[in-house]
Amino acid sequence: MGSAKKSTATARKARIEEMRRAEQSRERRNRILTITASVVVVAGLVAGGVVLVRSQSDDSTAADGKGTGTGHFVTGSDGVKTWKGTLGRNHVVKTVSYPMEPPVGGDHNQVWMNCNGDVYAKALNNMNAVHSLEHGAVWVTYTDKAKKADVDALAAKVKKTPYTLMSPDDKQKDPIVLSAWGHQRTVTGANDPNVDTFFEKFVQGRQTPEPGAACTGGLSQ
Repeated sequence: MGSAKKSTATARKARIEEMRRAEQSRERRNRILTITASVVVVAGLVAGGVVLVRSQSDDSTAADGKGTGTGHFVTGSDGVKTWKGTLGRNHVVKTVSYPMEPPVGGDHNQVWMNCNGDVYAKALNNMNAVHSLEHGAVWVTYTDKAKKADVDALAAKVKKTPYTLMSPDDKQKDPIVLSAWGHQRTVTGANDPNVDTFFEKFVQGRQTPEPGAACTGGLSQ
């Protein structure tokens, strides 16, 4: 049993390191592309602006603020709630009204929240956080009813785990909630073994609509 746990931990550590290296590689590549693209942007600024406005207009028309799809939660024997149905994935500029808090998917803003182990002191715009979930992030949220020791311990865990983010959310029902695209569960505290289980399964897990997409280069408080 001990050997199996050690093997799982080693494999998980290797996977996280691999994701971190991939993220660093993407950052270097993005810097090069940004420099190159800036010349093109200057040359085509007027045309690009017209395309951008038209694109945003199309997004606004396509989604009426309720583009979360249809369905409902089903709670499994492991306590994880899974959304059964569809979840919209359009980029929109209007405010989206999600049927759950925190949301686990649906239409969202075109810019994601940075989720490379980012811990935020203030509540996030759900539309940006949902985009992070689309990239395979796990989102840890908590209310003022959560114990400070648990919040601190969870923050430490998030900070060392790529493709995670954390923020307060006083709108949610339970003190501590873990969310991934299409999945969610509550936990009793930082020492709840379900925390590690959820991270292991859903950080860049099979539910990820856009595996490997960036968790940096987005918004940050």
